[in-house]
Amino acid sequence: MSLLNTYRTEVEAFVGVCRRLAGNRFVTSHGGNLATLLEEDVILITATCLAKGDHTPEDVVFIDRKGGRIEGKNRPTGEVPMYLTFFEERPDIKSVIHCHPPCCGAFAVADYDNLLERPVYPEICIEIGPVPVVPYATPLTQKLADNFKPFLPGHNAFLMENHGLVLLSPGDITWACHLVEELELAADSLLRAAPLGAVKEIPRESLVEMDGVLATRGLTICGAPGVNSGIASLYYPG
Repeated sequence: MSLLNTYRTEVEAFVGVCRRLAGNRFVTSHGGNLATLLEEDVILITATCLAKGDHTPEDVVFIDRKGGRIEGKNRPTGEVPMYLTFFEERPDIKSVIHCHPPCCGAFAVADYDNLLERPVYPEICIEIGPVPVVPYATPLTQKLADNFKPFLPGHNAFLMENHGLVLLSPGDITWACHLVEELELAADSLLRAAPLGAVKEIPRESLVEMDGVLATRGLTICGAPGVNSGIASLYYPG
């Protein structure tokens, strides 16, 4: 049986997220890409040079951990080196979305303090964590993939300098999409708040209490297992 048939449910959800990203205008034209780890050596990934809103189940591509195509009529996205790095460096991660939501994109190109690294909204602190800026490198290159490496152990979401957003999730691709939407809405609010004056931050003692929310909801703190000791330490180290 083909991988497409074996993983029909996962592929349908995957294509649904492609279309949802396009519908939200988080991707345009051929921009953005996404991937899900299905088996130890089977990755479901978007096709190159095909708009996300036009993806069908027959358009997706299955690759192995070396980037070789296992199944699919199309070539995979040219960002394969980036995805292979993510799954290699973070074995706890199952789903990845790279897209260009406009408000997050504003933080990726602006030359001022990155408010997405600060504790402003409880939901972001609990479900996503701080969002650092990964230095710019040319798209589709191993250099771009390598630039993520110092940030990967401790974070699950990243602004790509002068480029866009990447979000990693230990959950499925639909959950990853929900987190992208959550982060974009937070970025929108921050852009509206910034001109009004200093943005208020959640104090350290309140972040300590959020560790209990993680436990209650059965969530894991951002970053690789065992790297981060608590939510407060993410925003107030030392």
